[in-house]
Amino acid sequence: MNIYTSGTLNVPAQSIATNRVLRNTYALLALTLLFSSVTAGITMALNLPHPGLVLTLAGYFGLLFLTTRFRNSGLGLAMVFALTGFMGYTLGPLLNAYLSLPNGPQLVMTALGGTGVVFLGLSGYALVSRKDFSFMGGFLMAGILVAFLAGLGAVFFDMAGLALAVSAMFVLLMAGLILYETSNIIHGGETNYIMATVTLYVAIYNLFTSLLHLLGAAGGQE
Repeated sequence: MNIYTSGTLNVPAQSIATNRVLRNTYALLALTLLFSSVTAGITMALNLPHPGLVLTLAGYFGLLFLTTRFRNSGLGLAMVFALTGFMGYTLGPLLNAYLSLPNGPQLVMTALGGTGVVFLGLSGYALVSRKDFSFMGGFLMAGILVAFLAGLGAVFFDMAGLALAVSAMFVLLMAGLILYETSNIIHGGETNYIMATVTLYVAIYNLFTSLLHLLGAAGGQE
């Protein structure tokens, strides 16, 4: 076994690698969230229109493909910021729409606070408990695919009830994804911090927008 010795502590090399991935992931996640917030703020200040569903999906999946393609190189970092910056841009018009509502600022702050609590709570639980949530992988993949297709159906057929159900599904699925990915890093299932960052960012983004939709509907603002 390859052992790293430091003073009186003998730490397995795998644990060192895992801690490095975890540290790099959270550092990059913080930077991408900040960058995404800046792009969203610029979009809001300039009152830019939403790019639309087709361009949003094309931009997201295209940049996600490039990020995955170059995940083991320095170009992968550039793709991460391109992806999260683009998602921040798509978020700006949505935030402007909610902030224009009578109770908009409170809705946005509540959704933001709820997202933070859920992410920190679930990440902390996975880190402290060290439980293995890898068994959730198949369920999450199938659930996200079903929710995504249902979301497209809600948009194309203008079904408000289905849209709310999809948002509720995404809240639960993104909470599960946070647990799954954090556990995946801890147990060595994810060794690339770029891909770990993207997964957690997408979970946070979808969790926030889904909570915003649900809160808006519950407050009679939609």
